[in-house]
Amino acid sequence: MLRVQRVMGSETEFGLSQPGNPRANPMRDSARVVDAYAGPRGLRSSQNFWDFATESPLADARGFFMNIADADSSQLTHIPQDDVEAQYLANVVTENGARYYVDHAHPEYSSPEVLTPRDVVTFDRAGDLVALASVRALEMSGEPVNLYKNNTDSKGSSYGTHENYLVDRGVDFDDIAAGLIPFFVSRQVLCGSGRVGIGREGELAGYQISSRADFFEAEVGLETTLRRPIVNTRDEPHADPAKYRRLHIIIGDATMAEPATFVRFGSTSLVLGLIEAGLAPRIGLADALASLQTVSHDLSLSAQLPLTDGSTMTALEIQETYYAACIAHADPEDADTAEVLAEWRRFLDGLADDPRSLADSIDWVAKWVLLEHYRSREGIDWDHPKLALIDVQYHDVRPEKGLFHKLERAGRIRRMTTDAEVEAAVTGAPDGTRAFLRSVAVNQLGEDLVAASWDSLVLNAGDFGIVRLPMREPLKGTRQLLAERVAGIESAEALLQALGVDRLTVKND
Repeated sequence: MLRVQRVMGSETEFGLSQPGNPRANPMRDSARVVDAYAGPRGLRSSQNFWDFATESPLADARGFFMNIADADSSQLTHIPQDDVEAQYLANVVTENGARYYVDHAHPEYSSPEVLTPRDVVTFDRAGDLVALASVRALEMSGEPVNLYKNNTDSKGSSYGTHENYLVDRGVDFDDIAAGLIPFFVSRQVLCGSGRVGIGREGELAGYQISSRADFFEAEVGLETTLRRPIVNTRDEPHADPAKYRRLHIIIGDATMAEPATFVRFGSTSLVLGLIEAGLAPRIGLADALASLQTVSHDLSLSAQLPLTDGSTMTALEIQETYYAACIAHADPEDADTAEVLAEWRRFLDGLADDPRSLADSIDWVAKWVLLEHYRSREGIDWDHPKLALIDVQYHDVRPEKGLFHKLERAGRIRRMTTDAEVEAAVTGAPDGTRAFLRSVAVNQLGEDLVAASWDSLVLNAGDFGIVRLPMREPLKGTRQLLAERVAGIESAEALLQALGVDRLTVKND
């Protein structure tokens, strides 16, 4: 039976600006952002603190490696491009097991691994508090930096909000791509964040559903910043490669409304379950890229998308097809799955009846209603520059400035979390994944933790020497398995002993 639970996580590249200094160095400011968070908490921040030994961003799921000479520099996330860039590549593993670092020209928060969409919402939101803490720390520095949870500067540049899902390595990648492309083309109606302007640089007046749709140029591919694909082929599992594949999804928008984040991850996890079971709907779009933009530009949600068999479907009809397949095979006893299906159903019904009824749940609708109210009051058209400013201000991480936060405080945006839950997630790791062990290492080992990554800890373990402790099973190293054994330990050697690791094991690894 189909269940929503799987190892998953979010990545957010924050837009940034230095007020009054349009020529500020974004690499330098990104490093300042990360360091401003790390410093007061005593967290290590350096390029070398992340263990790059198992990173392979040029591995392609289609069975080959891209030649490094053919790769754009933005793909070489494991290699500083020059001495200037290297000095700004800060890496921090936070108390909750997340990664906070400089991804070229942006500070990025990558959440710890979790198992349910509700936990994604909580730990993604915790990342917003991490970003806010950086802004607050820099406010008194003389060079403050503002951060925005959005995806484009409306000047032709776009930056990512990525999703990660662990799937069965045995599933053919072509089947994954075929099952996901129609789903992703249509999914934006559920979880787009909205954008003023049509085209990469917003050269045409108007408003659209997705902030990212205009920036995609391929159906399938390895790149993430150039020739962006609907389905990314990076084959970097951060787990046992014989068993797992990590799908690195780059097509999503930065959702701030918690219900939209919940449905974004929940529906996608269920569709992946369909694909793994060979039960995914077979829908062939005649031109997926054209359809992606058509859906984003169609606020009526009625555009007919041409299919390869000569028929047509709307984005909502495609989503209904996937929903029907999921509910037909879902485990009726699983509460997490039932909650996702109920919310997905609510979204589909609301969008079909009147999208504005979901202004409390979907960012593109909330922002659209806000902008239309302002346009009506001021009597202005979509090309007025004030609207672009409101668009950006919606995503400001500062509660006193961000329009999203003002709507939420006024009760006009639904919450699924509480402030206490999110604050606890800033420093506390998820229970059900190896993020717990990573968090223990950060919080208890001090200088004995030399480096870390998603699937390793590098430890200075006394008589053991320098040890790379592999963590290739995401469901091991959990609170349930280890909490009693690691309580109170203060050294890497004690950790290894608590884990039952002996010198022979270390030597043979």
